[in-house]
Amino acid sequence: MTVLRDEPVLEALSWAAARDLAAGCARPLDPVPVPLADAAGRRLADPLRALVPVPGVDVAAMDGYAVCGPPPWRVVAHVLAGGAPYAGALSLGEAVEIATGAPVPAGTSAVLPYEQSVRPSGGARGSGGALWVGGDAEDGRHVRRRGEDVAEGAVVLGAGALVSPVVLGLAAALGHDTLRVRPRPRVRVLVTGDEVVGHGLPAPGRVRDAIGPFLPGLVAWAGGRLTESVRLPDGPGPLRDALAPAVPAEVVVGCGASSKGPADHLRGVLADLGAEVLVDGVAVRPGHPQLLARTPHGTWVVGLPGNPFAALAAAVTLLAPMLRAMSGLEERTEVSALAGTVRTHPRDTRLVPVRRSGRGAVPIGHDRPGSLWGAAMADALAVVPAGWSGEPVELIELPEGG
Repeated sequence: MTVLRDEPVLEALSWAAARDLAAGCARPLDPVPVPLADAAGRRLADPLRALVPVPGVDVAAMDGYAVCGPPPWRVVAHVLAGGAPYAGALSLGEAVEIATGAPVPAGTSAVLPYEQSVRPSGGARGSGGALWVGGDAEDGRHVRRRGEDVAEGAVVLGAGALVSPVVLGLAAALGHDTLRVRPRPRVRVLVTGDEVVGHGLPAPGRVRDAIGPFLPGLVAWAGGRLTESVRLPDGPGPLRDALAPAVPAEVVVGCGASSKGPADHLRGVLADLGAEVLVDGVAVRPGHPQLLARTPHGTWVVGLPGNPFAALAAAVTLLAPMLRAMSGLEERTEVSALAGTVRTHPRDTRLVPVRRSGRGAVPIGHDRPGSLWGAAMADALAVVPAGWSGEPVELIELPEGG
């Protein structure tokens, strides 16, 4: 194994401490009731209870005949699923032709499937044109009794369960139109930089915005909801105007302006506003100049570096853990061996694009701070500690297309 080493840099908050702080300082949002269609991917705030029994009444489990007593049986009516149930009760020797899911009449001892029914010899109909059937009907067979699957009031899922598409179907079957869930935290994005352009081919000295396009998917993957993306020119004034008032968002993400160059005004603006800065730089490569603060209005501000891969590294360090904590989603963890050459740092953690394989996580390369090439080919980022010497490392999952 070949190990290459970078030059040392100034100390900052460790990567693990920064991530834990971001997850720990964010309070889960208060639960809200939402329609079923809006609940997918959220966490249940309350146990999921059955508002109705399933099935709601005794129903046929097969197409055939609801019969009473031993054969033969005289067919006295026809009942379809969703149609009017048979009004009376079956007497011995009577049957009702019935469809799957239709309510069985009182007095039903079993449902005889069509394929197991026989017609008596000498003709299918008796006197008066009545239809008669016979067959071997085991007592209680092919009848689903009321509440047999789920009793009314039963708790089927606990609070905190993830609302998957199947859970939505279950909730609907149990009578729910809405579910109380942890809401998606609202996220507002501020893209700064006079040199940044949003479309077309950039002129000399300009660059295309590569951070704004990946943030909506990353925010949604981490449990948030992007409400607005605003482009701001350089200078403290526009940034102050965007951050000073209370905004309808739990988190504001600043793209660029988080470093300490002449055009990086985020720190100064936050200081002028009286914001509390919790993270001011993280010992990670790329993504060292990242920032986490809270304004006097209670809005969280996450500052991302201007280089695209550095911004992605900062987003999975501070932004994603914070959004997951707010929305009640669990942070997924995975450990793997590294299969390939990895450059380490004597002080800083490195986030390395990798692809999973049977041999372990394979480093992809193309991981300079200004390029998303390696990350675009990766399915995870390997967390390589300072001075790593070959032990298994943590993998951070990257968002997939959706």
